[in-house]
Amino acid sequence: MKYIIVLGDGMADYPLPALGNRTPLQCAKKPAIDALAANAEVGLCRTVPQGFKPGSDVANLSVLGYDPHDCYTGRSPLEAVSIGIALKDTDVTLRCNLVTLSDEENYEDRTMLDYSAGEISTAEARELIAALKKEFDGSDFTLYAGVSYRHCLVAANGKTGHDFTPPHDISGKPVRAHLPKGPCAETYLAMMKRSAEVLKGHPINRARVAAGKNPANSVWFWGEGTKPQLENFEKKFGVKGGVISAVDLVKGIGILAGMRIIEVAGATGNYDTNFAGKAQAALDALKYGLDLVYIHMEAPDECGHQGDAAHKIYSVEQISETVVRRICRELDAAGEPYRMLICPDHPTPIAIRTHTADPIPYLLYDSTAQIGCGAETYDEEAAKNTGIFLDAGTKLMQKLLAK
Repeated sequence: MKYIIVLGDGMADYPLPALGNRTPLQCAKKPAIDALAANAEVGLCRTVPQGFKPGSDVANLSVLGYDPHDCYTGRSPLEAVSIGIALKDTDVTLRCNLVTLSDEENYEDRTMLDYSAGEISTAEARELIAALKKEFDGSDFTLYAGVSYRHCLVAANGKTGHDFTPPHDISGKPVRAHLPKGPCAETYLAMMKRSAEVLKGHPINRARVAAGKNPANSVWFWGEGTKPQLENFEKKFGVKGGVISAVDLVKGIGILAGMRIIEVAGATGNYDTNFAGKAQAALDALKYGLDLVYIHMEAPDECGHQGDAAHKIYSVEQISETVVRRICRELDAAGEPYRMLICPDHPTPIAIRTHTADPIPYLLYDSTAQIGCGAETYDEEAAKNTGIFLDAGTKLMQKLLAK
């Protein structure tokens, strides 16, 4: 038996008036997924435990079968592991976004215009991070470059207990009420202000402005954490697993779990990602040694944060027709029995452009059994109507791997 998890990050949503009071999942043309629904278990699952913020860190851990109560130490250390940072037990890590703020004279009066600085390229971002390293690096702090707008700051012998706001939670909002709070808040705010001074006239940003793109004119710290540990995935579940993702967060979880990290050329973390390449990489991994693949696609989440319903629908359609259809077709043709779990980690509703902790719709298909529960499609309403509800995300993995 082979196992495939197709994770459309942030794929679930709320009904939108502009879509005829339907969700992107309901609007999307996804015959490959809907065909599975008729012979699958479809229901709702709570992937974000009570008391946790609805982040992709907590939610992806849950779907992968890890209880955040037992292992969660923050978002940024998971990304740090993927970047290759060797953390000490006394280190505290922070996620460092390159963002676009408005240009009022006082930093506190500015507005969060773009949490991703126009999806800045990794090459451009690395030049900007190199300039900031000259300002920040020393005995107390080290700044590390990641992918696109996502980077990492490590505080040696750092303190925790800060109140940080994810920048995607305040798109279009003034930043004053969301600046760092806590024991080292003044230091972090001073670094953010200094970054704005350094980045304002940088050649990369001058070129971006000239090209009509958003400049990366500040850093924004959030997601603090300490060195994490996860039980080995194969030891825990008895199957060899791999992760396919374009984002450091999910790769970091996979690395900590001892799973194989499978790189795919052209994987971007947005709707222009290489969907076909991810499908083929999953098939290859299953053919040559792995029992389970976790195919993470960030595109729906990014579209949700950007308020981009059209491309969120497009992303769902690509997941259905380019990923799910291809994998099912190839495994069916090979006579390979398999189970497939399709779900988001959390909703990222277009209307509010950030994550929620609402239960997510899931679909569990077994090629060797007729599970049908009355659903004819896969979407939020269909999942609700079956009456099936799982109160913990970890139960998805238990169901997927049940003997």
